[in-house]
Amino acid sequence: MLARARRRHPITFRSVHALDIFDLARVNLTSPAVLAFVLGALSVAIRSDLRLPEAVYQFLSIYLLFAVGLKGGVALSAASPGEVLGPAFAAIMLSAAIPLAAYPTVRLLGRLRIQDAASIAAHYGSVSVVTYTAAAAYLARIGEPVEAFLPALLALMEMPGIIVALVIAQWRLGTSSGLGEAVRETMTGRSVVLLGGGLIIGLLAGTDGVGPVRPLFVDLFAGVLVLFLLDLGISAAQRARDVLRGGRFLVAFGITAPLVFGTVGAFTGTLVGLSPGGATVLATLSASASYIAAPAAVRIALPEANPGLSLAAALAITFPFNLVVGIPVYHQVAQWLHRLPFLAG
Repeated sequence: MLARARRRHPITFRSVHALDIFDLARVNLTSPAVLAFVLGALSVAIRSDLRLPEAVYQFLSIYLLFAVGLKGGVALSAASPGEVLGPAFAAIMLSAAIPLAAYPTVRLLGRLRIQDAASIAAHYGSVSVVTYTAAAAYLARIGEPVEAFLPALLALMEMPGIIVALVIAQWRLGTSSGLGEAVRETMTGRSVVLLGGGLIIGLLAGTDGVGPVRPLFVDLFAGVLVLFLLDLGISAAQRARDVLRGGRFLVAFGITAPLVFGTVGAFTGTLVGLSPGGATVLATLSASASYIAAPAAVRIALPEANPGLSLAAALAITFPFNLVVGIPVYHQVAQWLHRLPFLAG
């Protein structure tokens, strides 16, 4: 697969390897999406009245979720089952395994309540659609080729981690109340319906069928992402106080966890045959934390959990870290892993 990527993009592939980690970080930091996030955060710091109306935020989130699913479905329609099966299985296993590592870490080292530890584990077991789109935009900007079916992995990683974290909580609390309803809420929640629905529509319609709506859902995607990140910059800055309440452990976990999970994701992606760009995306998904699907499910299953802690870690620490620093690091790790003969061979 790596060789196929080199043949398809012989010039851009070499140009990526000519860049070092500092060049890659500079490219990422000067992207409109990252700069829009910084602008949103700065607007809160200077006490500006900049705010996106709630209706606009809802529209942007619906658009991004559906567009990502749609593109993934179109890619799946053109991909062979053998090409997708291994990465899909790996993505599901990663999503389910992350809470198994996150829960005991937060519970023992952070000394948080069962409910709060499970809530954080659920957020990190799921994925961030916007972090994924930022990684895809970054890779496109530096000319790194990726597998077209990667949006399908995003949809597959949305739910398993949440379910595993909620099962852990119910087991540790000695109760099963609320678990079934939380699973139902996760399965029927907006993010899953839009991602899964878009995936199915794209799969059935194929490239030709989606052609008429391509200007809306493909050509305008990058611009909509910039607006959404502007709003997320505002939201992240507003969560700064929750970070202070979480203490130093929350900050350390919000930075260390994505580095660990991202490295595991890059290794797994390389092992199952993804290109360096594809392994970078799987690493980014593994390193990201949900702030859309997970909060809704946790609110039902664990009503006593403090949502401020989970959202502060996911949105105010891990998200900006991945956006500014993490994505170039995961890309560098993926490139290094592909140079190892026993993995890339």
